[in-house]
Amino acid sequence: MSGVRYLIGNENILNLPMATLCDEVCDFLNDLSKEILGSQAGRLYPDLSALAFWCRKANIQKIKETAPVKTNRLGRGLCFHIAPSNIPVNFAFSYGFSLLAGNANIVRIPSKDFPQVDALVEIFKKVLEKYPKIKDRTAFVKYDRTSDATAVFSKIADARMIWGGDNTIKTVKSCETKPRCIDIAFADRYSVCIIDGQSILEADENSIERLAQNFYNDTYLMDQNACSSPQLIYWQNDSEQAREKFWNAVYKTAKEKYVLQDAVCVDKYTKFCEDAIDYSDKIKSVKHSENLLYRSEITAPDKDIENLRGKAGYFYEYSLKDIGELFSVVDEKYQTVTYYGIDAQKLAKDIVLHELRGIDRIVPIGKAMDIDVIWDGYDLLTQLSRIIDVR
Repeated sequence: MSGVRYLIGNENILNLPMATLCDEVCDFLNDLSKEILGSQAGRLYPDLSALAFWCRKANIQKIKETAPVKTNRLGRGLCFHIAPSNIPVNFAFSYGFSLLAGNANIVRIPSKDFPQVDALVEIFKKVLEKYPKIKDRTAFVKYDRTSDATAVFSKIADARMIWGGDNTIKTVKSCETKPRCIDIAFADRYSVCIIDGQSILEADENSIERLAQNFYNDTYLMDQNACSSPQLIYWQNDSEQAREKFWNAVYKTAKEKYVLQDAVCVDKYTKFCEDAIDYSDKIKSVKHSENLLYRSEITAPDKDIENLRGKAGYFYEYSLKDIGELFSVVDEKYQTVTYYGIDAQKLAKDIVLHELRGIDRIVPIGKAMDIDVIWDGYDLLTQLSRIIDVR
């Protein structure tokens, strides 16, 4: 293979499965959590803190207790992961899911340099020394697009976790694989938010501040790059007073916390200009608070609305007449609905009743980035393991 750099492990990875949810893996993840939380990087980078929170003992125990996989279950063998380039620590979650399922893992980490990724790799090295069984089954690699490594790793994989845009997934799927290799593809998705305006008006100042902070975490922290970050805000029981109360709090939070990079600022303004040219018939008005917050109100949702995607504090919004307006445009691209002030259980039942092809997650504002073993409609522990049937 050309241009492959092994950050952890080597080409002699041990391709043997482990028991699903085995104690050694659970202990390893808990130790990883402790090391992250005790590190300077863990205190500096929120995404590392989120990873540590996910792999702590209490959460892994909860996964063990609620998972449908109990006994006589093994990993599929070797899982090859292609992580997204724009979400720094996503590769670690992908690795953790597959490890819990019982697999050996080759993980391609982002080719782009991120300081939190460098710090996390060093933490992984330290913890893996205490777990030789897992260490022998782990390789973290880095290579660029010109390398033939993806094709080589695909040939030996028993499962592949492919995170990326539609073109990336199409390219990876064209690689030769084993006959029984399974692919779990996390393609480009679209997410929205539903806010009840009356609930905003009734909320006290502290509640609105927390809501704005949670919305900030869902969006600004990743510059809206994550598939689960909402792009379009739907208002129920809408009023101008409710909107201003919410958006003023978001602006205040962004002004205190967000650092708008020059390049991102240019991209944001370019997107605004493109919208003005390409979607003039879809955009009713635009409001902005300095360069931190752009709000484009659309005329009506339609099947092309998922092409409207903001960045770094650029949002679209619409006043819903009824939930059917949203359902009429939902397709398989739709992933997450974040919400405030609505009945999530009723929304889920309505999605089933209307037999929608999309919307896999309904979570409160602030939980958009909470990745777990149920993701994009997949039960990853089940998909990445095999059962030994005894009758």
